[in-house]
This record gives sequence, C-alpha cells and structure tokens, in this order.
Amino acid sequence: MAEPLGPRVASSAHSPAPRAAPPTALTGLRAVGLLADTVARHMTEDPLLLALQSARRLPHGGRAVLSAAVGAGATGDSLRPALAALLADRPALAARALSQAHPGSALGRRLAAEIALAVGLADLLPGGAPAAPPRMRARDLWSRGHLDEAIGALDTALAHSPSSRGGLPGGRHRSIRTARARLSAELATMSPGFALPAVPSRGWQGPLRSEVPRVLHLLTNSLPHTQSGYAMRSHHLLLAQQRAGEELRAVTRIGYPVTVGRVRAAPRDIVDGVEYHRLLPSRLAPTPAARLAQTARLLARQVAAFRPEVLHTTTNYVNALVVSAVARGHDLPWIYEMRGMLEYTWVASRPPEQQAEALASQRFALLRAKETEVARQADAVIVLSALQRDDLVARGVPAERITVVPNAVDGEVLAVKPRSPAEARARLGLPTGGFWVGSVSSLVDYEGFDVLLRAVALARGQGVDARCAIVGDGVSRPGLVALAEDLGLMAPGSGVCVLPGRVPADEALGWYQALDAFCAPRRDTPVCRMVTPLKPLTAQALGRPVIASDLPALVEVTRGGGLLFPAGDAGALAEQIRRLAQAGTDAAPIRAAHITPSAGIGLPTWEENGMAVRTIHEEVR
Repeated sequence: MAEPLGPRVASSAHSPAPRAAPPTALTGLRAVGLLADTVARHMTEDPLLLALQSARRLPHGGRAVLSAAVGAGATGDSLRPALAALLADRPALAARALSQAHPGSALGRRLAAEIALAVGLADLLPGGAPAAPPRMRARDLWSRGHLDEAIGALDTALAHSPSSRGGLPGGRHRSIRTARARLSAELATMSPGFALPAVPSRGWQGPLRSEVPRVLHLLTNSLPHTQSGYAMRSHHLLLAQQRAGEELRAVTRIGYPVTVGRVRAAPRDIVDGVEYHRLLPSRLAPTPAARLAQTARLLARQVAAFRPEVLHTTTNYVNALVVSAVARGHDLPWIYEMRGMLEYTWVASRPPEQQAEALASQRFALLRAKETEVARQADAVIVLSALQRDDLVARGVPAERITVVPNAVDGEVLAVKPRSPAEARARLGLPTGGFWVGSVSSLVDYEGFDVLLRAVALARGQGVDARCAIVGDGVSRPGLVALAEDLGLMAPGSGVCVLPGRVPADEALGWYQALDAFCAPRRDTPVCRMVTPLKPLTAQALGRPVIASDLPALVEVTRGGGLLFPAGDAGALAEQIRRLAQAGTDAAPIRAAHITPSAGIGLPTWEENGMAVRTIHEEVR
C-alpha cells in the first residue's frame, strides 16, 4: 500500500537545501504511470481513503471549505454531514452523523458502508457487519486484525459462485478473487518463515573496500518530500555518519515519493550532501509479496552501482525482508534499525474501544513474531531505547547484537541563540504575557493533546494565566481545534491558544523557545510506553522544562528529569502547570533539576550517534 498523504509535521531541524537530478521525459512519463497505477489501486482497495488522503493535502482553509461545501444544506438523515465530518478528520462526529443517516439508494448504502469502515465502526454498516457485501466484510475483519477470517469471508463468497454463471456477476467475481489474492499475499509476507529468495545483481564485482565503511541504506521515506520524525532521524544519522567518515548512499522504498503525490519527483535528491536515490518503476507489482520482490531487484541494481560493504535498513519487517534477500544475494552483512514497535503502533491506530481486540488479534501476534524473526536474522540490531533493547532480549534476540542509538540533539540546536520565552513570543507575534505550555509534534490521537487542552482550561479556571501552543499537523488537528473552541480557549483576540499547523522549518525552534514549558502528554498505550520521542530532547536542549506523562519511554528520554503526571489525567497536568507558573510568578523558581535543567548538558548528540553507528558497521563488514 502507498503511504498515506498525511500527516505533515513541523521539523525541528534547519531547512534543508535540496538539489535534485533533473527528471527526464522518460522519468516523467514513468512517474505519471506510477501515480495513475497507485490511484487506480486505491480506487479498487479503499476509494474513500484515497479521498481522505487527497483532502489532507489541501491547506487547512481549503479542507474546511471542502467540508463545509459537502455538508451545506444537508438534512438530518442525509449522509452528507457524515461525509463532511470525515473529510474534516472528525471521525467521532462522522460516526454520530452516520448513526442518524438513512440512505435510500444502493449508492447511498455503499457510501454509508465506506464511511463506517473509515471510522472503524463496522456496526454502523447498513444491516450490520454480517450483512455487508463480501469485500466490505473482509476489509472490516482485516482492519480489526482477523486475517484468516477476512480471507475466509472471500472464500465463502467465491464458494457460492464458482464461476460468473449462476452466481455473482463476472466483474464482482473477479474483484473478489483479486482482493483474496492481495490479502493472501500480504498475510504470507508476515507469516513465520516467509523470506524472499536471495537476489543477486548481474556483474557483481564485490564491495568497494576502503579504510572506512561503505554503507547503503534502505529507508521508508526521506527529506525533502517528507518531514516526519522518521525522516529527520534518518537525515541526522546520515549526516553524522558522513561526519564520522563513512561513505554512504540512501535509497527509499519502491514508488516513493511519486506514490504520495510527488509526480515531478527526480530519481535522486541531494540534501545537505546526503544522496537520496529513488526506486521508480513505471508501475507497481500487483500484490504485496510481488512488490517486495520487485523492490529487491531494483535495490540490487543500486548495490551493484554503489558496491557497499554493509546494508542498513529500518523498521518495519517489509524493509528487512528486502534487504535480507539482497544481502544474501551479494554475501553482505546487514543491519536492522528498529525505530518503533510496529504491532503496538498498529494497535494505537485503532479506535480506543477496539484496542483490546487488536492486542489479542492474529495480526498483532504475527507482526510481533515477524519483527522478532527478522531482528534475530540481522547481523546487528539498533534500537532507540533501553526499553526496546530489553524487550528484544526477552524475545530471544542476543543482547550482544543489540545497540541503543537514541534520538539525539542536533549541534545547531545546542548552538542556537538563547531567548527568553517572552522574547521568542514577540518575534512570533504572540502575546508576551501568560504561562505558555505546548508542543511541536505530529498531531495524532495517542499524543494526548486533548488532555493538554483540558488541563489548560482547568488551570485557567483556577486563576492561572495558562496559555497553549500546539504546533504541527496531523489527523487529530481538526478535533483539537474544535475542542479548544468548545473549552473557550480560542475566543477571537484572546491569544490563549494557537494551533498554527505546520510551520516553516526555520521557524520551528522559535516555537520551542516561545514555550515556558514543553509538554509530552502521551496516552498510556503500549507504543507510548515503549517508544521514545524525539521532541522533548530538543526542548531540553533549549533549556525548557518538560512536563510528561509518567510512561517508561518518557521517563527514559527525559533521563528521569521530566515533571511527571499520570497519563490521561488532565487535573494532575493542570496542577503541574500551576506549580511551574506559580514558581515563575513568585520569582522563586523551583530548584529541582527536573524543573530547571541546564540546557544541553548530558544530552545525546547526533555526532556521538554517528560514531556509534560507524563502530557497528566496522564490526560487521
């Protein structure tokens, strides 16, 4: 599947100055064909998701206009309010509107079913989930993690129509067979023991030996087309490896970035001296397993051209399967960098009421087992935290093959000119007064920013001039804006709460500096307990105290120095905000190190990480 077209996140790094190899007429035609192929596949597999992804590419104002236009003049039993809410990324509102809708036509019932699946509530399907058409029933079961049952639903439909005669119309029969083939291939890739055959390259001359490691990286996405935490970590590490003397090249997954809408993408971008090469065929293979084999063949060409000594890839297991096959085909060692926990991230993406079901599902078990399997096969494993290391050791990965390479602070952040919060706010055009708490982050549900908004409202009700800035973009932003308005935090001209969306990269550090305290209010979910975020490190480097949920990963990333509160408890967070605000007001700052840390002292740096990664590459080459 192609990467979703959102969310877009403010970067904490400097703005890169990319150079692209100019696309030729041939690469342009290939990109158009690839994008058309991707759109056609989405239209077949999940048409409403395609519409949502396209809407998320619009500016915030444009998305609001589109949503308003769809819902304008709709009656209470119409589907349009539900569709309008969905296009505005308000799934709860869409579910409520859908429960009141009464579609009369076949097309209306189909749209209602698509909306029900999009909000993750199959009970809202017309007639209920058991009465849904086979492909929709399969999509619902698959999305909830019941993979064998999803394929079984398609098998049942086919069994009742062994041919296009006397049963399902020929077109529906073919579409069900196609859906079954796709799901079966994806299930195969995550099943125990699945591996691609070794993929060599023609004319392989062996690695180009030198005094320093020569490394080829396979990445999921990258700058300049994606500015996510993943892309920023990749770029920081690649730069640090170059400064540590390594010779390297980065390659991104097949189809990227054309499959996320960058139709004019070049076959190569150079950002700050780092080369990002693209794998851009004219079309993608039809099933997940076939696309893995296609990726491996294209990556093998990159290996033949660059002649590395080591291959290095990142989460998830899909990348690992490709790199393992290419490594075996060229007799090269490979590194697996586990940046997250795929199975827990998937659970966090489900509606809260379905997360217990997801944890007990077949999909969760298979993903966890597959990630363990590929980690045990790699020559070395890199993780972000001691929590992840201990978890992998418990799963049977040898401890001596695991190295913690944490998120870190860029040297530019440590060198930035110090500014008081009031001075930084003045530069951004914000009110200089008040006690400002907030974040620079991807705006997704598990980050818990609704808890922060409620805490700010509670603190203000207690007489604290608490104010809030939440910088970034993502699927939860529209809901956060609506909540801030409901709480009375966004009255015109009040300057109490701002959610500016994605900001230019060169302004991001100014938003950190504008805060009196940085907040990481993550929810108590398995992924949040285990995976360490990057942003609190930047805040600490800039001398801002961090208020965080009392989760193990946040305790680790703040080195035990965060001002903690029970996850999800808005009242407890409001109390921590009051304490910090009162300390400043009384000009008697709380002296505890966890509230007034020395900026930058003891924080991990990318330069240190670059040397650590070079050491790993030297050991395995």
